[in-house]
Amino acid sequence: MPGDTTPEHDQQPAVEAEVVDPKPESTTPVEPVDSGYTPGGVPTFDAVREKVETRYSTAIGASELAAETPEGRSVAEQYDERQRAAAERLEQIREQMRKQSDESQ
Repeated sequence: MPGDTTPEHDQQPAVEAEVVDPKPESTTPVEPVDSGYTPGGVPTFDAVREKVETRYSTAIGASELAAETPEGRSVAEQYDERQRAAAERLEQIREQMRKQSDESQ
């Protein structure tokens, strides 16, 4: 056709479609999402408790994971060795003090 500006190979065939009514809007009120803050911007007790529990759980988990590494076990063994040495030294000091108090009587 002389007045047609589009080539025939660019024309797409018509597709049959079904007309669907638009989705009816919901009449039930939507519950507000609990953001953890009051309208004045103050955090709620539950939000603060959740944040504290999350941080505590993260810290416990991190320490448990760190204790399972070779470095963590080495540190724990060093700590135990120091504790044993400190207990032995304390017992030596107490024994010396007992001897001194027995000699002075």
